[in-house]
Amino acid sequence: SSRDNETVKEIIKLKDKKYRKEKFIVEGIKMLKEAIQEKASIELIAIRENTILDFDVSNYKTIEVSEKIFAELTDVETPQGVLAVINKNSIKAIDFSTNYVIALDGLQDPGNMGTIIRTADSANIKQIIVSKNTVDAYSPKVVRATMGAIYRVNIIEVNDLVETLKEFNENGFETVSTSLDTDKSIYDLNYNKKVVVIGNEANGVTKPVQEVTNYKVKIPMLGKTESLNASVAASIMIYEYVRQSLEK
Repeated sequence: SSRDNETVKEIIKLKDKKYRKEKFIVEGIKMLKEAIQEKASIELIAIRENTILDFDVSNYKTIEVSEKIFAELTDVETPQGVLAVINKNSIKAIDFSTNYVIALDGLQDPGNMGTIIRTADSANIKQIIVSKNTVDAYSPKVVRATMGAIYRVNIIEVNDLVETLKEFNENGFETVSTSLDTDKSIYDLNYNKKVVVIGNEANGVTKPVQEVTNYKVKIPMLGKTESLNASVAASIMIYEYVRQSLEK
């Protein structure tokens, strides 16, 4: 019932990105059920007083907090009365045995990030590479937008995306960046062993990254619109890979 409680203070800290290096918060009944189902590493469950859950959490450490304290823990306007602290996936190394990887170059919108993670999960893509200046994948808004996919996709933040793409080249991958400055369509490529780079919402893929990618491609437009939302563009690219995989 007190904001000075050490556990409460630790949960409040996780609302700030600098404290989310090892753990993050998920909110709501569906997200908690998915965490349990996916065997996520649940450190703690906080339940608002008088909240009744219709599933068993007795195997986990739980605390009951007052309505006033829960309001400080959440950033949801109409919270469901339950949140959990989750330990991040310990996998930090890039997996070069996969066929298709999404890389994000300076993406800023949490909704876009969450949608891309969710779409990647729908295509069984297990890892996403993010540049250091990309929005935090474990912020509450992103986590909510993933609808549980955050438990199944490994997010790897890299210090230098250019060097990371070169490392992919050395491991048998070709790299692709989305760009308006090309005549090559996304449908001109085979997406086996490819890394596809999606850029910042306003400025696209940065010039240094474009210069090291093997291909620059664009999504054909039949109307007057010249560009698409970053998450829409990523979804189209991902599902061209899915289409080709199904054809095989």
